[in-house]
Amino acid sequence: MQLKGQAAIVTGGASGLGAATARRLAAQGAKVAIADLNTKLAEELAKEIGGVAVMCDVSDPVSGEAAIVAAAKAHGPARVLVNCAGIGVAKRVVGREGPHPLADFDKVIRINLIGSFNMLRLAATEMSKLEPLDGGERGVIINTASVAAYDGQIGQAAYSASKGGIVGMTLPIARELAQFGIRVLTIAPGLFLTPLLGALPQAAQDSLATAIPFPHRLGSPDEYASLAMHMIDNPYLNGEVVRLDASLRMAPK
Repeated sequence: MQLKGQAAIVTGGASGLGAATARRLAAQGAKVAIADLNTKLAEELAKEIGGVAVMCDVSDPVSGEAAIVAAAKAHGPARVLVNCAGIGVAKRVVGREGPHPLADFDKVIRINLIGSFNMLRLAATEMSKLEPLDGGERGVIINTASVAAYDGQIGQAAYSASKGGIVGMTLPIARELAQFGIRVLTIAPGLFLTPLLGALPQAAQDSLATAIPFPHRLGSPDEYASLAMHMIDNPYLNGEVVRLDASLRMAPK
């Protein structure tokens, strides 16, 4: 898909992987809506790239629908959705203070997995109504999983479950939406220099990087964005989960 003039939505687009993707989409000529709970950061980035900021709690159906409507009002119906919104909670199943709080597990699943599905279902419905582009394509949806879906560490039960769900739903949804010419893909990043890891001391970052074979460093959000752009551009990519991890395989802890 050629992005020039097309509308795109990036959830969790105010920072990290989402912000890098929003910048790259705008650089390619897309009209970008940054959907995020952090409206201050979203508005700053929207001003920088000439896009629009919309408040969005991806786990809430009403908020998600309002964000889709607001983005369409500003730019027209989106042909691209990139889901980057997500959280992580590191807790053991049996901890020092007792069992893993069920509310914490539920929150991670609601935001990471249900939130991704919520925005996907809403965006796909609108995409299905659009006129097809050359080749019959109507839209592209990219979700964000994690290597934790495959190599989850101790303390990552909730996070791994949420990301494993995203991996698992990629192919069946791609098969279903094929009738509309909508492609569905997932990126499973390894260790990336997002604001969370960027806040760690350099020594801690270097320690994390020792487990990464090559390149021997944390990933850059721009590298995530670069893969997202290729997925959008390549019409034969569909129903696939791509690990972006420099051949990292996580240790148990």
